[in-house]
Amino acid sequence: MRKVLVTGGAGFIGSNFVHYLLNKDSHAQIFNLDALTYAGNLANLAGLPDAQRHQFIEGDIADFDKVKELLRQQAIDTVIHFAAESHVDRSISGPTAFVQTNVNGTLNLLEAVRHVWVNEKLLPLEAVRFHHVSTDEVYGTLAPDDPAFAETTPYSPNSPYAASKAASDHLVRAYHHTYGLPITITNCSNNYGPYQFPEKLIPVIVLNALEGKPLPIYGDGQQIRDWLYVEDHCAAIHLVATQGQVGETYNIGGNTQPTNLEIVKQICAILDELRPDAQLTPREQLITYVKDRPGHDRRYAIDGRKIARELGWTPSESLATGLRKTIQWYLDNSEWLAGVRQKQEYQSWVKNNYQQRAASPSE
Repeated sequence: MRKVLVTGGAGFIGSNFVHYLLNKDSHAQIFNLDALTYAGNLANLAGLPDAQRHQFIEGDIADFDKVKELLRQQAIDTVIHFAAESHVDRSISGPTAFVQTNVNGTLNLLEAVRHVWVNEKLLPLEAVRFHHVSTDEVYGTLAPDDPAFAETTPYSPNSPYAASKAASDHLVRAYHHTYGLPITITNCSNNYGPYQFPEKLIPVIVLNALEGKPLPIYGDGQQIRDWLYVEDHCAAIHLVATQGQVGETYNIGGNTQPTNLEIVKQICAILDELRPDAQLTPREQLITYVKDRPGHDRRYAIDGRKIARELGWTPSESLATGLRKTIQWYLDNSEWLAGVRQKQEYQSWVKNNYQQRAASPSE
C-alpha cells in the first residue's frame, strides 16, 4: 500500500481513514477523489498529519476517463472504495441517486481498475488490491433470537440504500471471479465518531440535546444496532486491505447492541455530565417519539469471529468510551458544526425529515 486511491475521502468514514492512514503508514501516499456532494466536506481534511502525502482531487467515480487517468498517472496500487450514498431515509425519499452512485459508480470504478490493472497490466496483480467498504444492512433484519450476521448470511436488503450496496458487493465479487481482480470486501455495522454529517442518529441527538430541542425517536425506539467507533473501523479496513485473503469478505462490528432508546439515554447522561444546564437537565425529558421509518429493520448484529480469528482484529473502543470521545469532539469543534449546519442542503433535510414528522404518543 504505497499509492492509495481513496474514493469518498472527504466524507465521514473516508476522511477518518485518510487521517488514520497518514498516521499509521509513513510511506503511503493518498490520492483522495471526492465529488463533494452534501456529505463531502473539505473541513474534514483540515489538520492532516504529513499533509504533503495527501492530494485532493475533486471528481466523480462515475467519470471513467478521470478515474482511469488517475490510476495510470499515479501508478495506484490500492483502491479503498468508500464513495457512496449512505443514509436510509434519503434512499426512501430519493432512491435514484443511490443506484447512480452505489451501483453505476462502483461499476465504473471497477471498469477503470480492470482496464489499468488487468488489461494494461500497469502493475503486477499480486501487487494491487481493490477494497470495497460495505454495510451489514445488505443482510436484512434479524429477529430477537436469530444468530448474528456472518459472512455467509444470505443477502436480503430491505431499503433502497441496502439494495444498492448489495448490488455493488455482488459486482465487486463478480469482478474477482470473472476477471481475476484482487479484491476484499468489508461489511460494517453502524459507525459513529468525529466528522459524521449530522443526519444520523448520534450526531442528531447530540446537537438537539445541546440546544434543548426534541430528541426524535423513531417508532418505539427498540430497534437494535451494532455500534462501531469509526477509528476502530479504519484500523480493520487497513488490516483487511493489507493482510486479508484476496476474494474474501470480513464482517466488522463493535460488539455492542443497545436499542436506539438506550443509546439516546446514554448520550443524554454524558451531556448532562459534560455540559450541565439547569434548564435542560436531565436531557432525557427531551425524548420525543415520532413516526417510524417505512420498512425499518428491527435488529442488526455482527458476528466478528472471522476477522478476529484470521487477522487478530477486535474493537478497541467500548460504546461508553467511544460515545464520550465522540461527544467531546462535537463539543470541541463548534466551528465545524456551524459550517455544516449553514449549508442549505442540511437545513432542507432537517425540515423535510424531522420537522414534518408527526409526533406519536409517548411509548
